[in-house]
Amino acid sequence: MTRIAQTSARVLLTCAVCLALSFGPSRTATQAGGDVLVFAAASLQTALDDLTAPVQKATGVRMRISYASSSALARQIEGGAPVGVFISADLDWMNYVADRKLIRSESRVNLLGNQLVLVTTKGSKVSLKIGPGFGLAQALGRERLALADPAAVPAGKYAREALTKLGVWDSVANKIAATENVRAALLLVSRGEAPLGIVYRTDAMVDPGVVVVDTFPESSHAPIIYPAALTTGASAAAVKVLDYLKAPAARAVFDKHGFTTPGRN
Repeated sequence: MTRIAQTSARVLLTCAVCLALSFGPSRTATQAGGDVLVFAAASLQTALDDLTAPVQKATGVRMRISYASSSALARQIEGGAPVGVFISADLDWMNYVADRKLIRSESRVNLLGNQLVLVTTKGSKVSLKIGPGFGLAQALGRERLALADPAAVPAGKYAREALTKLGVWDSVANKIAATENVRAALLLVSRGEAPLGIVYRTDAMVDPGVVVVDTFPESSHAPIIYPAALTTGASAAAVKVLDYLKAPAARAVFDKHGFTTPGRN
């Protein structure tokens, strides 16, 4: 097994274990006491971890958070996971659960925005300017580009869209190291197992093992929007959590971690 495959397998196992533990013994966990299960895209981990204590102090509610790709989380909700709040990294997977009547449509809000960046391992000599036909394939050589699965994971879908619009997708399509989520792609680059990767700017900010090569033009992909919503089975405690995440105090924490306000980057 290659180093890239080993790293991806480890991250996959960790996500599966976290999801299993988060569900607990009962499908009605969102109704219990002051605990609320939040499903959140992997790229939100650092910011939401920082908000756990403030949320509990302000509302008396303890957030239990499961992080994974938005696609995996949406399918877990469809399967009956006892979730109170869902935060997706794109509109498509929120639409997926909305179409199945699994969220309260009136609670849905475009909570956050983000940017897409090309990263390399710290100390690398790679220098690229992103633009039409830029030399990504040449920079990779025989190595692979770390990318969240472009068939399902929002970060990978945005990346494929951007590379396609810039005219370079076909030159790197057979050089993709696809991962379960964006943090796994970040890890491959940070460990030097892939020379380049495409992640969110907020991910690059939390890993000292990577540096940003360049930022993708916003015109090269659809706006990166993180919608949030209550599930149909959400408790009153879950309402408090989502209300806090929309409030100025939480906004300040998200800003600190590099997230933007949708429509205002």
